[in-house]
Amino acid sequence: MAIRSNDARWGAIARSLHWIIFVLIAVAATVGLIMVELPKRPNIIPVYSFHKSVGLTVLALAVLRLLWRLFDRRPREPAMPAWQHWASRLVHGALYALIFAIPLSGWLFDSAGGLRPLHWFGLFEVPKLLAPNGDVKDVAETLHEALFWVLAAALVLHVGGALKHHFVDRDDVLARMLPWRTRRLRDAAASEPPAPPAATP
Repeated sequence: MAIRSNDARWGAIARSLHWIIFVLIAVAATVGLIMVELPKRPNIIPVYSFHKSVGLTVLALAVLRLLWRLFDRRPREPAMPAWQHWASRLVHGALYALIFAIPLSGWLFDSAGGLRPLHWFGLFEVPKLLAPNGDVKDVAETLHEALFWVLAAALVLHVGGALKHHFVDRDDVLARMLPWRTRRLRDAAASEPPAPPAATP
């Protein structure tokens, strides 16, 4: 299993970070939607803490993913109309921005609220970004919720685009990010010409 990406497929690290972040976002979103409907009682504090801890984990992994992308190559892009190319870049850029902005706005909301210390999964205390501030808290809360729905829309476009590539265009855009190696990728690898032999001195 290749650690780094190549022309035909994303590497193991890029794929792992992609799917781990996706799962954690799904968990944080599900818990977030549920917890806002729960009655405000002391026994739901662990639910809020769990949601916040998962969000901070997404933020940390997003930093790692961005750093890795600075050193890792991108697989070749399939032939597509220019507008699809730019639409794909726009959606991907929005997704990257949102996986940073949403946890940061949540962290800012928690910090400005100043209610109680936040412990990451109960292991250590997370520092506050600023002193308690009611105005900042309201803005951060509104921003956090609004950005979540923007993320949901961007994910629909992202998943829809990947499925279109797979089932309509029948290329390897989705297959090269899957955790397993599909027959389509195996066939593509088999059809590639062998690499030229290394020159001898």
